[in-house]
Amino acid sequence: MIGVGIIGFGTVGVGTVKILRENHWLIKQRTGIDIRLLKIADVDLKRKRDVNVEPNLLTDDPSEIINDDRIEIVVELIGGIRPAYDYIIEAIRKGKWVVTANKALLAEKGTEIFKLAREKNCEIGFEGSVCGGIPVIKAIRDGLIGNKITSILGILNGTSNYVLTKMTEEESSFEDALKEAQKYGFAERDPSLDVDGVDAAHKLLILILLAFHYQLRMEDIVVRGVRRIEPIDIKFAKEFGYKIKLLAVAKLFGSEIEARVEPVMLPINHPLSSVDGVYNAVFILGDRVGANLYYGRGAGADPTGSAVVSDIVDMALRMRGEKKIPRIPVVSDEIKGVRPGNEVCAPFYMRFIAEDRPGVLSKISGILASYNISISAVIQKGRKEGGFVPIVMLTHEAEEGPLKKAKDEIDKLSFIKGETLYLRIEEGSS
Repeated sequence: MIGVGIIGFGTVGVGTVKILRENHWLIKQRTGIDIRLLKIADVDLKRKRDVNVEPNLLTDDPSEIINDDRIEIVVELIGGIRPAYDYIIEAIRKGKWVVTANKALLAEKGTEIFKLAREKNCEIGFEGSVCGGIPVIKAIRDGLIGNKITSILGILNGTSNYVLTKMTEEESSFEDALKEAQKYGFAERDPSLDVDGVDAAHKLLILILLAFHYQLRMEDIVVRGVRRIEPIDIKFAKEFGYKIKLLAVAKLFGSEIEARVEPVMLPINHPLSSVDGVYNAVFILGDRVGANLYYGRGAGADPTGSAVVSDIVDMALRMRGEKKIPRIPVVSDEIKGVRPGNEVCAPFYMRFIAEDRPGVLSKISGILASYNISISAVIQKGRKEGGFVPIVMLTHEAEEGPLKKAKDEIDKLSFIKGETLYLRIEEGSS
């Protein structure tokens, strides 16, 4: 028997418990191991949950799980940095193997946790921390182990993807699409972590550690959210043959990594362009296998619970097998650092709101040319907004640094209204 204890009985905790209990005999039949849930800890034991458990399994004291010699695997599902970090560290020091779905904790404290686990010969499972039920971590760690991964493009946040999908399909404003996401439980009351790109950045840090064996910090990643996207941008994107997606990007350039999370324009025929609603997807390019796409539900009780149970079962098999060495992510010395975002070349989409009078277009074009930015396409339509109209340009490849300087100079012109929006065009590999 392998004893399991769960700290945190919220949405993911309930999903995990249901799978362990309802599919107990299925798992035992497939593995030959009796994986037994022995204890569940939570601060609120009176809240109604969509699963029935015996009262003697419940406790409000996590130390009962950590100190129970029968429990070999501790599952942390409370989220946040503390006290989750303290529980995990204490469990590892006790020699227990740990499963977590806590992306923020791993992004901030992963190096320390993995170091201690390696010293104690313990395992850390974290499949549920990225893309819920999509087994992308196992794919990178196991399925693509013989590949040098050169790029990762991911739709890693279901809330932002739902909002952009509604804006695309129904021509909704950002505010209306977000309200609908909150109404159906796809967005939190405070959606900042999702719509501002922070949640996706946490997940990208984990994927970078696995794929490139390099530990980045949040401040190393360019992070932009979707708040400034308007229906007009989505319409123009369609006219040019693109869709707007919040994309997490990691690319290998020699010994440097490019890392960013931002709304981008993707070609309409790119595999990620068809990923809509609350779904997630990760597009990985390996030097031997080529392009791989992983797609599925990225959050929720059942998908994330499925990923957590997958880690538990994997650990149980390894505990009862011969291979005891933990598969902890390691940092190599091949990567020397992060490639500055403003030095990465790409074509860009730019949307200006300008006064509808002669000479405006030539003035904007002249400033862009002074920064060696050439224009590949222009759309100017007479959709007057109090005398102002949108002007949209696509540029040829340019560095973001000069482009941003040109944008700032243009924004100071008397005939420009508000701040110009620019989006990177991510051609990717299809």
